[in-house]
Amino acid sequence: MLQRVQSIFLFVLGVCMILSIVFPSWQKAGSQNGEVVTLNALSLEFVQNGEVAASTPTFYIAILAVGSALVAFYSLSQFKNRLTQIKLGALNSLLMAGVLGLILYFSRQGEDLLPQANQTAAGFENYEAGFYLVVISMICNILANRFIRRDENLVRSADRMR
Repeated sequence: MLQRVQSIFLFVLGVCMILSIVFPSWQKAGSQNGEVVTLNALSLEFVQNGEVAASTPTFYIAILAVGSALVAFYSLSQFKNRLTQIKLGALNSLLMAGVLGLILYFSRQGEDLLPQANQTAAGFENYEAGFYLVVISMICNILANRFIRRDENLVRSADRMR
């Protein structure tokens, strides 16, 4: 039933989690020109003077993000079984919390890649689109779970009336 509002939220959740793999999640520029640390779902890279000086694989983020998107799309197909959808929503919350936790963990590791002399207030750090897409996904998951529970309560109250 694609006309239900929770189906829209689950679809947006899945798309945002897939897009979070494509876009970078975090970036910090050093005080010297050409020093940049970038985190995406597949790697944490330290670029110095236009060439990669250090790289750390972060494919765990991509695995959890793809898993979360797959759970969302599977939950979308389980519209007849609302209790299963509620359980899948809880699982999806755990997966997305893992994605956010890994992003924060690797962003702290990225700060250590910059030389200590360059970690001054002049350094520019910000979270990128990949991070915010995960946050949007978490909000969509909360809203989808709320509307799924509302439907389940409506069905239960209609069964009591018979």
